Amino acid sequence: MTHTETITLGSGCFWCTEAIYQRLEGVVKVTSGYSGGFVDNPTYEQVCDKNTGHAEVCQIAFDTTKISLDDILAVYWKTHDPTTPNQQGNDVGPQYRSVIFFHNEQQKEVAEKYKAELTTAKAWDKPIITEITAFSKFYSAESYHQNYYNNNASQGYCRYVIGPKLEKFEKVFASKLKKDDE
Repeated sequence: MTHTETITLGSGCFWCTEAIYQRLEGVVKVTSGYSGGFVDNPTYEQVCDKNTGHAEVCQIAFDTTKISLDDILAVYWKTHDPTTPNQQGNDVGPQYRSVIFFHNEQQKEVAEKYKAELTTAKAWDKPIITEITAFSKFYSAESYHQNYYNNNASQGYCRYVIGPKLEKFEKVFASKLKKDDE
């Protein structure tokens, strides 16, 4: 019997999202790609041209006996700004929107509950604009986008954007990180 579940999350640049989720205990696989648009089999260049409707996302497969959906979403909400429409930091465009593509009703309920609680608590000064939408299609990004940070850690964007984000994430979620032997 399998205990693997999949959720698809957009929280800005998929390189950042992928690097974070790859480090979580219980995450089986993270695939960078595109979802939420109307163009079949889009390329990175097409998505960057901002007219495919797709967001950069990561499809995250996780073992529910090792990590909960609540934990997956806690990381999601804590590692990006869900109040900026079509933007994360200096990355601007609809492909960088904050979006949760749920794969089942439980994911939808938990995501909506989390968003409502964060809104009520005024966790951010501005309103949360994260879309919570039914998953339909996922297109895997080109191979050079997969495992990007791990393969390109010395590249400028990785050093100055992803690296500091990972440091902060690893401090906040230290108890949820994979052990060195995984």
